[in-house]
Amino acid sequence: MMADEPQSIGDILDTLEELAGKDERVSLGDAVQAFGNRSYGPFLVLLPLIELSPIGGIPGVPTAIAAIIILIAGQMVWGRKHLWLPGFVERRGVSAGKLKKATKKLRGLARFMDRWFHGRLPALTKGPFVRIAAVGCIMLALTVPPLELLPFASSAPMLAIAAFGLALLVRDGALMIAAIVMACAALAIGAGLWGSRGG
Repeated sequence: MMADEPQSIGDILDTLEELAGKDERVSLGDAVQAFGNRSYGPFLVLLPLIELSPIGGIPGVPTAIAAIIILIAGQMVWGRKHLWLPGFVERRGVSAGKLKKATKKLRGLARFMDRWFHGRLPALTKGPFVRIAAVGCIMLALTVPPLELLPFASSAPMLAIAAFGLALLVRDGALMIAAIVMACAALAIGAGLWGSRGG
């Protein structure tokens, strides 16, 4: 399948449904091939949304997703032009049935986000802002493993990561600003939740 860079969350879900219709299991490697290895944005949207779906309720999945996000965002910080994933990560995946169920549940959210977010202030999604987004994603993903111990606590950082990814995907600088604000709030909330648990 030729890789056409998606322009919206709807495009991402369409591609995933197409992959799910071809085999009994869909791996990250399949997604990289489908989206193209220059496409960082789709994975920074896709991975958090998977964590926010029923798949994210499986113990250990949020932490695994956070680790992959750190790997991807780290390559963005270093300015790597092509996305690379080690073989053992590329082979990670989910059953086609679970993926179809997840994409179906995410359709409503996708329509809402695609309707409201599109190319405003595109200059804020290029150059140094890409690295700012990547650093923000790394910081947020680092909070996920401890927060996984608290019900739904990892949703806040994952939403902020998805906002960064969507801002890059649709070249929306206004959303980039919102994502930075969301990231600061998510980090503060995470620190507060973990602090109260420790206390």
